[in-house]
Amino acid sequence: MIEFFNSLFTQFAQLFSDSALWVLFFGGFFSATLLPGGSEAALLATLALNQYSVFSVITIATLGNTLGGLVNYWLGLWLPNRTQQQKHGHKALAWLTKYGYWSLLFSWLPIIGDPLCLAAGWLRMKFLPSFVMILIGKALRYSILAVLFFF
Repeated sequence: MIEFFNSLFTQFAQLFSDSALWVLFFGGFFSATLLPGGSEAALLATLALNQYSVFSVITIATLGNTLGGLVNYWLGLWLPNRTQQQKHGHKALAWLTKYGYWSLLFSWLPIIGDPLCLAAGWLRMKFLPSFVMILIGKALRYSILAVLFFF
């Protein structure tokens, strides 16, 4: 059984080892879900390779991270509808209740970003404005990191 998983992992690694962009995409995707991870290191490592345009690197990281945030949004949709704020609610709920869709610009923040996306789905916020705000926030984050990398 261990040999099977070892060969499966080896095949998986070989499939994605040819392109740092795949690693960047999946690093961004998984770090935006409720799983722990940091996509910043993958972004900086990919930029350091000097194999791809800065625009391509930022775009791939943003797409992966945005899709990961949308997974959290969709998970929130599966939770029972809670449009009433509890007396002692989570910070993400307080932000969403107070600032609405604008708070999703901060979905890239550590610790609170993932729950923001989850709470947006839980509160049944509209998909398109949520998607746009998550996308803009994550794109700005990676753009700023790329600028800081080159200066």
